[in-house]
Amino acid sequence: MPRLLVVLLLLAGTLAAASLRLYLTDGSFHLVREYKVEGDRVRFYSLERSQWEEIPLALADLKRTEAEVKEREESVREETKVIAAEEKVEREQRAELARVPQNSGVYWIAGEEVRTLKQAEPKVVTNKSRSVLKVIVPMPVLAGKATVEIAGVASENLVAGNLPEFYFRLAAEERFGIVRLKKKKDSRVVENWSRHPVAKDIILEEHDEVEIFRRQLAEGLYKIWPAKPLEAGEYAVIEFTEGKGNVQVWDFTVPPAEVPRPKKP
Repeated sequence: MPRLLVVLLLLAGTLAAASLRLYLTDGSFHLVREYKVEGDRVRFYSLERSQWEEIPLALADLKRTEAEVKEREESVREETKVIAAEEKVEREQRAELARVPQNSGVYWIAGEEVRTLKQAEPKVVTNKSRSVLKVIVPMPVLAGKATVEIAGVASENLVAGNLPEFYFRLAAEERFGIVRLKKKKDSRVVENWSRHPVAKDIILEEHDEVEIFRRQLAEGLYKIWPAKPLEAGEYAVIEFTEGKGNVQVWDFTVPPAEVPRPKKP
């Protein structure tokens, strides 16, 4: 049974069994289950003595009594609205979670569809020779400067609009975000590395990170989107362990905004 229905039934039962304060003009009151006006008398069921009784209408402060009853009813209505809103959010969250595939990866929200972004294969290129060393895992051991690049000058993943939203299901809890890619002749640069000449550790990883909003939907599952509209260009969602060189990349293209055509006269 839905939680809202259960709560409504409980509230209805509580109100039915609740005590009311039948106020008198001198400021005192009777605890009653219910009351009704009959001519110049007020008849009520006393909860203290478990019987019907009556008092002159002139002694009853019905205005104060009715105001308190309305206040209680309004409180119940507001509580019901809050519960209904909470249930709506929970239903929407369950529906949203059901949309996301269980496999780790990045998924673009394309209207009512959720589309998988193909993971790119980043390679490390030395600044000196510009030759590809190897795919990032395992990490190469060459010292000096290098760039992490992906092939091609444009992504196959073309997103609509400049505020794309993504689901990101992580394989492990690592850092992640959206970065701008720098175009080269036949590739795009994801980030720059500087490596220690002796220890061979990466001492600096530089990438052009985009400010994003993120909302955790479940353990290891996030929804991410840019804080500001993206300019047309090449971007990527990345996951990485700082200083370890094991960056993973899911690239996408934001197309130029369409210029509205002038209307014909």
